[in-house]
Amino acid sequence: MAKKQNPQSQSAFSSDSYFGTLKKSQNWDDRIAAVAHRFNREYRGESFDLPVEVREMPITQEWSAGILQAKLASPFWQLAQPQKNQRCLDIGCGVSFLIYPWRDWGALFYGQEVSTVARDSLNARGPQLNSKLFKGVTLAPAHQLEYDPGQPFDLAIATGVSCYYPIDYWAEVLAAVKKVLKPGSFFVFDVLDTEIPLAENWAILETYLGAEVFLESAADWKKMIQAAGGQIVKTLPGELFQLYKVKV
Repeated sequence: MAKKQNPQSQSAFSSDSYFGTLKKSQNWDDRIAAVAHRFNREYRGESFDLPVEVREMPITQEWSAGILQAKLASPFWQLAQPQKNQRCLDIGCGVSFLIYPWRDWGALFYGQEVSTVARDSLNARGPQLNSKLFKGVTLAPAHQLEYDPGQPFDLAIATGVSCYYPIDYWAEVLAAVKKVLKPGSFFVFDVLDTEIPLAENWAILETYLGAEVFLESAADWKKMIQAAGGQIVKTLPGELFQLYKVKV
């Protein structure tokens, strides 16, 4: 089942003790591997063995019919559209360069993924679409951003990623993103809106697909972002996710 934030830990968001714990190296390998495995299977078109009660859920039927994806997509460009010649980092990019109008934007695309199938597909097809804009996809998790500090990014994006990790992991991601962005630039990412009735059923489905979902409240997200030194400048609600535009 999906996990909810432990109420006893909420007070830690307002103190240095919370971020002090993040200085201790935590091993996220098992969780990252589970997410990678779940999406590798989907990108390969493999079938999932789901219990009858899960298969009969309306959201599962939408997923099987291929119509759920529209509810999951977050139009990040409505908050921060990549501009011509900007260096943009798409974390957990999937096949973003193939489905979004990066060529129209004229922005330089740098991708990062944990799915080997998505990475290989994008690295094979991206240069064919536009070899000048496509700068390749790196296989690495969101908190490990190994890029040249002398060439910071103008914009960072991460959609459909944060919900698979506990909120303290995403605090590490924010710290990593801050190091590779130009000062005052934006990080646009989405979080699961737990107030939407559909959210818990979607979390159940994802758990059975192999990637557990964390149901973190909007209040805790805002506390974490503020504690990490970020400033939410704009939000955009969706059918399942809410986009945050954060100045880091």
